[in-house]
Parts: sequence; structure tokens; C-alpha cells
Amino acid sequence: MIVVLQRVSRAAVVVDGEVLGAIDRGLVLLACAVPDDGPDDAARLAAKLARLRVFEDADGRTNLSLLDVGGGALVVPQFTLAAEWRKGLRPSFDGAAAPGPARRLCAELVAALGAEGVERVEQGRFGATMSVELVNEGPFTLVLDSRPPPT
Repeated sequence: MIVVLQRVSRAAVVVDGEVLGAIDRGLVLLACAVPDDGPDDAARLAAKLARLRVFEDADGRTNLSLLDVGGGALVVPQFTLAAEWRKGLRPSFDGAAAPGPARRLCAELVAALGAEGVERVEQGRFGATMSVELVNEGPFTLVLDSRPPPT
């Protein structure tokens, strides 16, 4: 899975004027499943995301995790993270997982975050056109990939 993490002071996802999910301090997680992903990828990412030290402590150092600050997570499915854009002018999204498996993996990521102890986990709607409103704190943005690094 590919996840773009953004540390936020608040965020919401809206579809057709309806707020589907909203958090205060926490993480917005733009999530994309790729073809070889499985439940272990979602579980491994959730464990890392819950404990990754991306929040500032009293000294201004990034020493605190989502669990430490009691923050929320807003998971937004975003297949476009798997885009191949280097050839031509129209991105190809063939690198994303098929909709059925991708939907399941995003749901597994949401469930795994809850199982890791994240108290508030909200989500967007898979396949919908969403408006994501957020205040990026820092700004602080990371790109995570559950696939093993190249050797």
C-alpha cells in the first residue's frame, strides 16, 4: 500500500455536501492499494502509522506518535497515488489494485488502525468524488510504502 500521511490540526472529507468523517488533531492518510497488497500490508502500515513519531513534544521535537497525542485518523482512499505519469501526458492508473481488493484493503487499514488503539478513525467513501478539507500542521507530509525497499 502507498499512503501519504499529513499531520493536521483538523480535517474533514465531504461527499455531495455531507461530512462523512472529520477529525481534530491527527493524521490524514491518503491510501492506495496496489496489486500485490494483502491484509499483512494493511496491518503493518497501521502498526507503523499509530506509532510513528510525527508530533512535536514540549521541546518542539517530533517525538510523539498518534497514540501518544490521542489523535484521530482520517483515511481517504486515493487510487491516483499509483499513477504512472512519466510516459505521455495522460496518467495511467494500471498500477492501482482492482476496485474490489482495493476497497477491502482500505477497510482493513481502517479496522487495523482501530485495533492498534487509535480511538477515532474516520474515512472517506471508496469510489466517490470527495472534497478533503484539512489544515496541514507544519506542513508535515510523508509518503509511506508497505512494499519492501529495493535491494
